[in-house]
Amino acid sequence: MIYLIAFACSLIVSFALTPLMRKLALRYNVIDRPISAVKTHKTPVPYLGGVAIWASFVLILFIVRFYTHFPTGTLRNLRGIFIGGTIIMLLGLVDDIKGLDFKIKFLAQVVGAIILMLFDIRIKFISHPLLSSVLTIIWVVGITNALNIIDIMDGLSSGISVIACLAFFFVALPTEQIYVNFASCVLAGSCLGFLRYNFKPARIFMGDAGSLFCGFILAAISLGESYTTINNIALLAPVFILGIPIYDTALVSLFRFRKGKSIFLGSKDHFALRLEAMGHPRGRVVFIAYLISAMLGVTAFLITVVKFEIAVLIYALIVGLAILFGAILGGVEVK
Repeated sequence: MIYLIAFACSLIVSFALTPLMRKLALRYNVIDRPISAVKTHKTPVPYLGGVAIWASFVLILFIVRFYTHFPTGTLRNLRGIFIGGTIIMLLGLVDDIKGLDFKIKFLAQVVGAIILMLFDIRIKFISHPLLSSVLTIIWVVGITNALNIIDIMDGLSSGISVIACLAFFFVALPTEQIYVNFASCVLAGSCLGFLRYNFKPARIFMGDAGSLFCGFILAAISLGESYTTINNIALLAPVFILGIPIYDTALVSLFRFRKGKSIFLGSKDHFALRLEAMGHPRGRVVFIAYLISAMLGVTAFLITVVKFEIAVLIYALIVGLAILFGAILGGVEVK
């Protein structure tokens, strides 16, 4: 019951804060104007939606902390998420307003990942401390940017974040991983409250402040669960839950590499834009992404409860479909 209350409260706070952030963005001219070739919207749209998501997330978890009996370890985990997430949000906010070099952004994201590790949020199935630390940094930085990369269509990144949060919640619920459960519920509510204003036609964008923050929190959440004791391969369940942003990042990187372009520069190689080029309207493209993400979330749950052999077959099927889908998208011409 407390999880449902946390979800509802964060949704209400985000729903109330988002229009206020929109007015603030318009007043201080924090606006995304479609002045570059990689922009996919046609008219100027205010930023600062990410600030509303961050504020509702932090506020509700802070309040819940005082009305819920948290184990000591959970409090420590949440402090790491608060501190690291706030740094990432501020990084994105500065990037939205002034623009930052990608090297500075990566450095700040590495700092955020290190903060998580200082508060005992890391990859724990690898015993070697150095290897665990390096892979944790790569994972956190990768997922943080993956959510940012898919933020190219109204409602896409925020909606995928909601679905991923709910998947992490239901996978972690049987083991009662407290910080994972609460953080998942509150981030889902925060993103859903914002989504009301971000769905087509978007009246406000989350900006890098929101997409980087959501990616960072999802990365932190994914590191807090052991996933299963039935088969070791279920440790890869987060790859399914975060399948859409991971897949799009891999696909974009591959397409840019084939064209001899830097993977750090923007382009229109995204799977969503290729689906649009195939003739699908944007609303349908977003719905397709939601549907695939939800199916991958269910699949992630399944591989945590089945035997090793069946899990391997599921992985093989998903990988095969992903390769086939990528080959089809690779043949689509995108201007």
